[in-house]
Amino acid sequence: MERTEDERRALDAAGGVVVGRLAAAGVRAVAMTWVDNAGVTRAKTVPVDRLAAAAAWGVGMSPVHDVFLVDDSITSGRHIGGPVGDLRLHPDLDAVTVLAAQPGWAWAPVDRWTQDGNPYPVDQRLFARRMARRARDAGVELRMAFEIEWYLGTADGSPAATGPAYGMTQVVTLSDYARDLLEALDAQGVPVEQFHPEYAASQLEISVSPTNPVGAADRVVLARETIRAVSARHGLRASFAPVPVAGAVGNGMHLHFSAWSPTDAHLFANGPGRYGLTAPGESILAGVLDRLPALVGLAAPSVSSHLRRVPQRWAGAYQCWGRENREAALRFVTGAAGSRGAAANAEIKCCDASANPYLVVGAVCLIAVESLDKGLTLPAETLVDPATLTGADQPPRLPETAADAVERLLADAGLRAALGEELVDAHSAVRRAEVELFADRTAEQVAESVRWRY
Repeated sequence: MERTEDERRALDAAGGVVVGRLAAAGVRAVAMTWVDNAGVTRAKTVPVDRLAAAAAWGVGMSPVHDVFLVDDSITSGRHIGGPVGDLRLHPDLDAVTVLAAQPGWAWAPVDRWTQDGNPYPVDQRLFARRMARRARDAGVELRMAFEIEWYLGTADGSPAATGPAYGMTQVVTLSDYARDLLEALDAQGVPVEQFHPEYAASQLEISVSPTNPVGAADRVVLARETIRAVSARHGLRASFAPVPVAGAVGNGMHLHFSAWSPTDAHLFANGPGRYGLTAPGESILAGVLDRLPALVGLAAPSVSSHLRRVPQRWAGAYQCWGRENREAALRFVTGAAGSRGAAANAEIKCCDASANPYLVVGAVCLIAVESLDKGLTLPAETLVDPATLTGADQPPRLPETAADAVERLLADAGLRAALGEELVDAHSAVRRAEVELFADRTAEQVAESVRWRY
């Protein structure tokens, strides 16, 4: 639907109010970001006094960015490629945030529209918006949050901290860094639930609170760039790459989600089913489990993803589910006794930061809608590490290569229809081109190539 002149003028006026608030806070420029089909966060910036005009009329950019690869080389699809054409970036005024770790700067995610004032069909954030709205219209509210794992390196890339996995030694070594990071996130309104060292050397994790699907994707983008900024101020570098160091446990970006009715009843708790599941809640989880092979094409779509997604690394290599089973691709989390009525959620472990988070949340919303009223039931729960099972007892492996993940995505008619042909084509073109790009490289070379791209 085309934006009217009245709508543009209203945005201009609203932008003026935001500009006044930002100027009073000492902001001089606003970084406007989108995430491309390679999973890379790209940006254009405007001086703060141009923000209102940007919200109303947009800032120009080329559609060719939708076929950028992780190394900034460019491919083409059937609908996008080459230097011709233009779009308009429109910052979301409701999401504008003053950046605590970048004095004088603010941040805003953008929606991309055509020059004629119509929604751009390849825009991933608009896709997430459509799917979240579709879920609400179907009578289900999804609440989501991404876990964020990263490798922290020194200027030369070596580990910034050493010590035991999950060890207090690393907390002591990085205490000033961690304090500054938590202060910055708090100042930006990003609620942190926990922070800790992870398993691999100099690997850290932050868990943030759940929110609506689009907000969850916005939040992970903002949190990652805040981590990057705080790291830089400490003379360090942050890598969110699926495998920053070949052979080591990689970084996930696991998605936690829960489903609620319009009356605020939790569909994953207080029901008659296993672990308190309601019938609609179980149907949603069964639908997600069934369509995980296709979802991997969006959630773990890169060549680097499949260096991470190997058995016995808590990366969701097998298509199975289980309560608190961290080797299952779909982990059901009931929460502690006494909190389950609010805390129960599901975790999709086959997800990493080479994914576009807006595509991931939108796809999960779509699957939830298409599963909600189907009366689906979960298969037998996997109670052990699936890698230890043999023969018919072992669950199927999820796609083991980026090429296979693309094909499984394309085979899912529902996801293809929801994404739309232009977005599906651009995303698939990028991922296939990256398969070719890295075809002759070793795991070490792949890890080195993308270490500082994500």
